[in-house]
Amino acid sequence: MLTVLIGAVALLCVSALAAAFCSRWERLCLLTGKVGALVACAAGTGAAVSGIVRGLTQAVETPFATPLGPLRVSIDPLSSFFLLCVFLVSGLAALYGIGYLRAHAGRRSLAGLCAWFNLLIASMAMVVLAGDAVLFLFSWEIMTVSSFFLVVSDSDREDVRSAGITYLVASQSGVIFLFLLFVLLAQPTGQFDFTVWAKAGTSSPAWAGVCFILAVVGFGTKAGLWPVHVWLPQAHPAAPTHVSALMSGVMIKLGIYGILRTLTFLGPAPSWWGVSLVVIGVVSGVLGVLHALAQHDLKRLLAYHSVENIGIITMGIGLGLIGRSVQMPAIAALGFGGALLHTLNHGLFKGLLFQSAGSVLQATSESNIDRLGGLSRRMPHTALAFLVGSIAISGLPPLNGFISEWLIYLGAFRGAAAFSTGNAVASLLLLSSLALIGGLAVACFVKAFHVVFLGEARAIDPAGVKEADGFMCAAMWTGMILCAAIGLGAVPVLGFLTPAIAGLTGMPMATPLDAGPVNGLVLASTLLIALAGGLAGLRWLLLRGRSVETGATWGCGYPQPTPRMQYTSSSFADPVIEPFRAIFHSSRHATGMVGVFPAHASHEDHLEDRAQRVLFPAVRLFARALAHVQLLQRSRVQLYLAYILATLVLLLVWFMARGGF
Repeated sequence: MLTVLIGAVALLCVSALAAAFCSRWERLCLLTGKVGALVACAAGTGAAVSGIVRGLTQAVETPFATPLGPLRVSIDPLSSFFLLCVFLVSGLAALYGIGYLRAHAGRRSLAGLCAWFNLLIASMAMVVLAGDAVLFLFSWEIMTVSSFFLVVSDSDREDVRSAGITYLVASQSGVIFLFLLFVLLAQPTGQFDFTVWAKAGTSSPAWAGVCFILAVVGFGTKAGLWPVHVWLPQAHPAAPTHVSALMSGVMIKLGIYGILRTLTFLGPAPSWWGVSLVVIGVVSGVLGVLHALAQHDLKRLLAYHSVENIGIITMGIGLGLIGRSVQMPAIAALGFGGALLHTLNHGLFKGLLFQSAGSVLQATSESNIDRLGGLSRRMPHTALAFLVGSIAISGLPPLNGFISEWLIYLGAFRGAAAFSTGNAVASLLLLSSLALIGGLAVACFVKAFHVVFLGEARAIDPAGVKEADGFMCAAMWTGMILCAAIGLGAVPVLGFLTPAIAGLTGMPMATPLDAGPVNGLVLASTLLIALAGGLAGLRWLLLRGRSVETGATWGCGYPQPTPRMQYTSSSFADPVIEPFRAIFHSSRHATGMVGVFPAHASHEDHLEDRAQRVLFPAVRLFARALAHVQLLQRSRVQLYLAYILATLVLLLVWFMARGGF
């Protein structure tokens, strides 16, 4: 299996290089890049599934060595699961990208988009395959650089360049913590091999706690945990849609993988680690969904929901850690199982939502929700895909998001009854917050779906709107089928995840999850689908012999209603947001009505992310400070030689002070 996975990564790299060389022939470039990506993702998905089913653990080392040792590539059930997420979601994004990029042929160069896209998939796979710190960080940096160039692909726009710089600064800031983390983990043994770290552990509980904090900050920055999420709502809307689906569906999950992988190095986890992750997850989940409710841009709305769902995943990991720390493996399995399944589920339904949003953007050239409306009649496949994704992300039956969130609910219910006081409070906080997040998510997607797809057209003329390309629709239909299949096939899916869950809980692989409650949920979901299908069939029979007329949307008794009389996204969301307004930086701009027949009146309500208002000035201040450091770079060889000499002298003094020679 490891050979197939390495071959898939190699094919991605070769096809990226070939696409770059074919830049003058756009069709050949697109064909080379996307076919290479699809074949590699299909092979990688099959190998990852096989690795999970067989519980395979395998490793190989390079015949050559770096100054820090040989490079090591390895897989185990945990890495096989994340490889499945990488290759499956990336394959759907590549399929969607064929139709999406074909519409851009002649208007922008496709070579860079195809090459960097394939390189991003390859680097993400190598992050998961890496068995040592050197290869991990090397792959992590390639992942950051390739995704940066994809984000700034439309670099003529100032907002895109700003989003790219914000993303790059945030990513590199997180890497600083990862360097410190890996140095501390290597300290006891002097080696950078992950297997050695897993066996040796850390030298003391205090050092383990420091490593845990470094991992949460460093990997949490890439994952988009609050408040280091500020790059995410900037970068996702700026990137091409299939790239947004890839970054939100897969790339940010590698931050979750990094946290989980680090936990395997640190030995027994005290309960405060789990409580900390629960609190961080609650804050990220609640604030993420609230900020999503306040958005007017469709892609930015989806970006904030990534912050929300990363918070849900983090809550599950925190619950699993608490269960593991108090020796309650059943609760630990529910927490870790819910987190892992939600990682895969989020990749599928968030990819589906971004693809739907991209289809709307491509058809209308508009992402402002309040300028859209009535698109379901012109884009039925896209509307259905967005509806399915909305149901899934809101955690409603019978789709996949409901199953993964239910596992976390179930674990938290059991934890609230079985844990001691402090841990029980954390479980109750998780329960109440997850319920709040679910309700707010439903409100947000009711807003988004009804404003964009229902009602009457607002500022966009629907006459010129066309359904998405065949490849784009194929990717969306595949995503819908997978969301439904996981929701209705939850029991075998949980059995499929058993090896990865067992590795995190430290318990045998036999039956870490109780399938009884899940069986009941699947049965209820099946009955719900049967009932809905029966009612739809009954409606068809009753209307079969009758003529059905359509008319304008009811205008509350007005004889001549206009599209402006419809609810806007702001008017729909404002009553929900009002109790939470204090968490936003709020500003209102209004001009009142003057006279009996006022000619003009307006009201604008701006709700901004407080974290951005705090961190963005800090980043600009840091950038100005770095400008002074440029004084050290004078492009004179003599000055650089002086730096080298000074460094050697300092190292010599330090070595002699430690008793050298």
